[in-house]
Amino acid sequence: MSNTLAERDDVQRAVAQALDLAARLGADQAEAGASTEQGLSVTVRLGEVETLEYQRDRGLGVTVYFGNRKGSASTADLAEQTVRETVEKACSIARFTAEDECAGLADPEMMASEIPDLDLFHPWDIDAEHAIDLARACESAGRGVDKRINNSEGASISSHSARRVYGNSHGFLHGFQSTSHSASCAMLASQDDHMERDYWYTSARDAADMEDVESVGRRAGARTVRRLGARKLATARVPVLFPPELARGLIGHFTAAVRGGAQYRGSSFLLKADGEQIFPEWIDLKEWPHLQKAMASAPFDSEGVATRDRTLVQDGVLRGYLLDSYSARKLGLQTTGSAGGLHNLVVTPRQTMSPEAMLQKMGTGLLIGELMGQGVNGVTGDYSRGAAGFWVENGEIMYPVHEITVAGNLRDIYRGIQAVGDDLDSRGAIHSGSILIDQMMVAGDQ
Repeated sequence: MSNTLAERDDVQRAVAQALDLAARLGADQAEAGASTEQGLSVTVRLGEVETLEYQRDRGLGVTVYFGNRKGSASTADLAEQTVRETVEKACSIARFTAEDECAGLADPEMMASEIPDLDLFHPWDIDAEHAIDLARACESAGRGVDKRINNSEGASISSHSARRVYGNSHGFLHGFQSTSHSASCAMLASQDDHMERDYWYTSARDAADMEDVESVGRRAGARTVRRLGARKLATARVPVLFPPELARGLIGHFTAAVRGGAQYRGSSFLLKADGEQIFPEWIDLKEWPHLQKAMASAPFDSEGVATRDRTLVQDGVLRGYLLDSYSARKLGLQTTGSAGGLHNLVVTPRQTMSPEAMLQKMGTGLLIGELMGQGVNGVTGDYSRGAAGFWVENGEIMYPVHEITVAGNLRDIYRGIQAVGDDLDSRGAIHSGSILIDQMMVAGDQ
């Protein structure tokens, strides 16, 4: 799927029109972002098509500033008359809002002057029939792993493409195209009247870079079966190993705490922590926004600010925050090009270990397989989540466990990292291998 030339022109025309009209209506500053998206998603369950969706969306958001007063409006119609009405509405709103001395565009010198090609656009020539066939093959492979797999939540295939354009009254007007494709599968298995569920997925900018769909299904099936026969645990303090797909979330709590909004609102367990030792000295966290084909790569952020490589954590020490222009002004700092989110934050230890070596290093403890609930307090750093996984003794997985809770404080958890795996998961905005924590409270049935 790909955006047509007419659609590309339509998006850029809408942004340019909005900026021109805002200036003629007296706005001191203005910004606009428009996009067109299209996609195909299909889900097959037990061999039958459960959902088939075609997506075709477009939208425009406009923000104007009259002095320090801000007004915003949006529309899903890019027609010239609708764009005009949207800008007029934004201007009307701005005249009634309170002044905010931190409101306004990012500084003009921060705008991206060069737009590198990050190889983000790879249309997948796939139609509904082909997508259904792939989903069926994925699910069939999962169901064939073991006779104890007796049900399925289905397999899904999706393909999406988008074009986004951003412009502002500094003269910035640029856009880029991107694609994202994925395949996923979730299986159910039963043993002794107990049922377990697990899943797996693959995603990429280029469909050629995805895992084979049958491999995805088999992995989902194998992950489900290995959870059968789960036991409960007695409460204890033990080492805990987070696999890469869950380690990303662990690092995500850190990034939420160092965002500008959390800092200026005083709602972070890492408040004013710039310069503090947060992680062990052998860990860096680096943001690489220009990685080719990566899922969170972007040449500029959602304010037009150029994205650049940066080291957020060096030798375990926090070296700054994640700031857009507004939060930067609130804190008396400068934007870090973080408006709109992370751009490939990579956990980069001095040395990595294989998953097998990490189990040996852990000795006896818990390998987490699934986390449940939202028990993380961003203000205090207290962490408590429901979990299931596998009990490990002498570096070997002994049996699956369930109905447990893992708890600690994120400051202690981060400082207690003992090793990072070489099994890097790069399917999202945070790239991490497995992470071994020295000890956490694992609460069971006693």
